[in-house]
Amino acid sequence: MSHKPKVLVFAGSTREASFNKHLARLAAKRVEAAGAEATFIDLRDYPMPIYDGDTEDAEGIPDAARQLKRVFMEHQGLVIASPEYNGFITPLLKNTIDWVSRPDGDLPGLAPYENKIASIVSSSPGGLGGLRGLPLLRQLLSNIGVTVLPDQLAIGGASQVFDESGNLTDEGHANKLNAICERLVVTLQRQL
Repeated sequence: MSHKPKVLVFAGSTREASFNKHLARLAAKRVEAAGAEATFIDLRDYPMPIYDGDTEDAEGIPDAARQLKRVFMEHQGLVIASPEYNGFITPLLKNTIDWVSRPDGDLPGLAPYENKIASIVSSSPGGLGGLRGLPLLRQLLSNIGVTVLPDQLAIGGASQVFDESGNLTDEGHANKLNAICERLVVTLQRQL
């Protein structure tokens, strides 16, 4: 009996109207359509202080980070929709990745990232669509042992390409997102 791969999907933004949240929700639907089980989470539900070693020493791992570590451990794949702030990934996304990477008891720090395969996407009102931040996210994920698939999507002019329901109005972008999600699912299925 074969099992469906599980893919964790989230955006590096907590803004309710975030274009990247729209993109992440769409990716979760595409992952499901491709034959995997998708879990969309909102990082707003996992509030954590800015990572500080002194805070960690004094107070330990925040409960939200522990919860998120468990969520990561339950999934084989990731889809991250990454906003771009001044050409870089958001502080929220970096902080989340950092807290999840901390050792906790018998759990090694990078265990939540072991054998993970990821796809990365972005969307922005600007013309480049968050493209400048994606190589930095790719590098960060690769540094902690995540295999990041080569295809990525950066959607510029986001205020014109999502409809009121958060769906993509541009067929080319929609097709590219489908292809990225399908490739991720097929790659994960080969590992099961």
